[in-house]
Amino acid sequence: MERLNYRVALALSRHFRLVVVGPEGCTASLPPEVEVHQVPTGSLARFLLGATRATWSAASQPATVVLAGSGLTAPIAFMASLRCGARSAAYVHGLDLVTRHPIYRLLWLPFLRRLALAITNSANTATIARRLGVAGGNIQIVHPGTNLPGCDNIDGGRRFRLEFGLGQDPVLLSVGRLTERKGLVEFVQRCLPAISKTHPRVRLVIIGDNAPNALTRSSMDLQARLQEAICQAGVRNNVVILGSCSDEILSLAYAAADLHIFPVRELPGDVEGFGMVAVEAAAHGLPTIAFATGGVPDAVADGVSGRLVPAGDYDTFTRLITELLAQDRDSLSTSSRQFASQFSWDRFYDQLRTTLDPHSPHS
Repeated sequence: MERLNYRVALALSRHFRLVVVGPEGCTASLPPEVEVHQVPTGSLARFLLGATRATWSAASQPATVVLAGSGLTAPIAFMASLRCGARSAAYVHGLDLVTRHPIYRLLWLPFLRRLALAITNSANTATIARRLGVAGGNIQIVHPGTNLPGCDNIDGGRRFRLEFGLGQDPVLLSVGRLTERKGLVEFVQRCLPAISKTHPRVRLVIIGDNAPNALTRSSMDLQARLQEAICQAGVRNNVVILGSCSDEILSLAYAAADLHIFPVRELPGDVEGFGMVAVEAAAHGLPTIAFATGGVPDAVADGVSGRLVPAGDYDTFTRLITELLAQDRDSLSTSSRQFASQFSWDRFYDQLRTTLDPHSPHS
């Protein structure tokens, strides 16, 4: 979400006089012509209070649109829009609509409903927003974008395999913060043992760590639970945990892997808004096997950039991985790149600009 908001700022700075209210340190990442009000970080309450003050101050100037980067800051954007006579809008992601926290639902949802516009990251998030009456039903879908690598990075994939001792083994890749919704523990327990019977040298490479600041946090240590599941399933030799990695290492991992797995779970009060990692994988020619839950069907085209499996059907999930590891995936790799091409950042920039202010693109 942080990266997406950075891209939103870049997009708007191309066509609008832009004022950004963001966390300490964000100035260094933004174009010099952008006016930035930095807010001290720390606790969520401290940040929201600081952001409210900074936004109210910035709203002393006339504006066309006040945009919240998520539902969490929508009340701030709405109040600021009243002061400066602007349209109020928010880019909502899914979890910021369905979270069950009683205070959030009591205080935030009324502001979300009073927005002039809501931009959603997927069709599923748009459905949730309409059901809740967000922005009075004025909902527009703008999918997040991704970088599009120019060509195959075969040498990079080989270097990655060499560095982490993967050799020519079949490689499954999991990318994302460790949360209960991502379903990695259940995949290790219910799929990986059967896959390793057919492909004994298969390796599951895990990139990501715990998410202590997530809106919906687990009460347990997911890293410890994952390690326990690996031991209990008897697949210690089949798993490589890399934790958090740089963008460069992640790109090499996409190039090195055979399949990207995305076993997202359906959980009450939690939702996968889109599934950006599946689009990133597709851009590298890496197909994804995913459960068709939340906004994932917007990010994975069944039979084109991977395969979609009914939510919770671990037997089919296992079977498809086992079959695809034994097949030539060149055609699926090519179609994955073609699918990802529709998610370029330039297209995202154009859609966001016209959605926010279609009549005055250079305000």
